[in-house]
Amino acid sequence: MIETEQRAVCAGVSFRSIRDVKFKTARMSVNFMLPLQKDTAASNAILPFLLSRASREYPDYTRLGERLSELYGAEIDAEVQKLGDVQLLSVSATGIADRYALDKESVSTELSSLLCSMIFDPPFEDDLFPQDGFEQEKRQIIEAIRSEYNDKRTYARLRCEELMCKNEPYGIGRYGTTDDVEKLRRETLTQAWRELLRRARVEILVLGDCDPGPVYEKFARAFQSEAKTPADGCKMTVVKTADKVREISEPADVAQSKLVLGFRTAAAVPDEDVWAMKLMVALYGGTPSSKLFLNVREKLSLCYYCSALYNSIKGIMLVQSGVDNKNVERAKEEIIRQLDEVKHGNFDENELNSARLALCNSYRTVSDSLGSLEVWYLSQTFSGGILSPEEAVEKIQAVTRGQVIDMANRVTLDTVYKLLGNGEKAE
Repeated sequence: MIETEQRAVCAGVSFRSIRDVKFKTARMSVNFMLPLQKDTAASNAILPFLLSRASREYPDYTRLGERLSELYGAEIDAEVQKLGDVQLLSVSATGIADRYALDKESVSTELSSLLCSMIFDPPFEDDLFPQDGFEQEKRQIIEAIRSEYNDKRTYARLRCEELMCKNEPYGIGRYGTTDDVEKLRRETLTQAWRELLRRARVEILVLGDCDPGPVYEKFARAFQSEAKTPADGCKMTVVKTADKVREISEPADVAQSKLVLGFRTAAAVPDEDVWAMKLMVALYGGTPSSKLFLNVREKLSLCYYCSALYNSIKGIMLVQSGVDNKNVERAKEEIIRQLDEVKHGNFDENELNSARLALCNSYRTVSDSLGSLEVWYLSQTFSGGILSPEEAVEKIQAVTRGQVIDMANRVTLDTVYKLLGNGEKAE
């Protein structure tokens, strides 16, 4: 049986637990949210990785590794994501459930203490992050940015988002740019860390088989000792419709061209319409039985892959495809034509039910892993209300055929991005 609980910790800090004894592990994460801005993206992005390296109590990898070994091989992770126009910085810990520990040791309480020490008491040297860790994390972030460029499917999607949302915070990369990272200095990061603790909105999640009470007390004491004035800038810019279509083509030394179409949907959280839009996108291009897959890819063989992705926080839909140069225009036309088919209601009940079933099944599998549960609850931070996966299934089941058609007719094409290959170099 799943037990959920939410408590306020202090201004701008929320604590949520999702307890499920079927898991043999527990996971806790501290998620900092700040407005995504060009001048702070890089300095913010490096912070969770620096914080997850050590603390004053465990000042290097050796000491920290020994402590994690004592806690039955627990793990510490860090991550940077975009949640709409918000930069999401996470530091998390995963360990065995307390019931498996020897001598009634509370692994969850010890992990929460460790996380607090890493976040609030870094191993500063003269009030600065250690030089070696700083340089290493800079290199790794630069490598992460370059790896996104080297994966041309990922790069094409990110590039379309950047062009489509160039006047919105969402158009900024989650790590900033390589130039921004190169320019980082330790002196500025100390202030960035202080601003993170003082200004960020914080969502603390505890998931799995874990008694949330002692964990809450640890985090409450740590955060309540800080004077917080949370930023009020964690807001979303949602453009309802596209005023014109922009087409951008760029060359690349790859065999397979990439075509990405960016659409405005006029449906974004917390609007109730997002559930109907999710079903429409699944019908259009979100499943192996969708219009795009069966027609553009299978029947017409115009591309190697073709799928639609809906960002309900920003209210945008992206259609991604890999195509030969000779088929780029035909694929674009057919992708648009298939959307017109949905707009005119040219789909049967079997197609709609297949999309509904696929979407509901994906929600039902959310509770199979702690990572999926964490993503699920974090993604609803700005939804105006938190739904369980089971409640999301009920929302999808209630969507009607007419609502799907109505949602399709709200969609407008904003940006067409083409990464044109030369057909010579394999990817």
